[in-house]
Amino acid sequence: MFKNYLQGIEGIATYPLFSLVVFFLFFLIMGIWVMKSDTSSMQDLASMPLNDNSEQQSEKI
Repeated sequence: MFKNYLQGIEGIATYPLFSLVVFFLFFLIMGIWVMKSDTSSMQDLASMPLNDNSEQQSEKI
């Protein structure tokens, strides 16, 4: 049913390609960021969900 509607739109084939490129670039950039980041900062980020709110508020002040 939708195939008939989508065939009528010109240039519809570019949207899946654009989505694939954005998806690939996002994960490539995230992978590079993780590889280059400092391990101590990754440990801090990993323990954030386990920290109390009181500890986080005292660090901000």
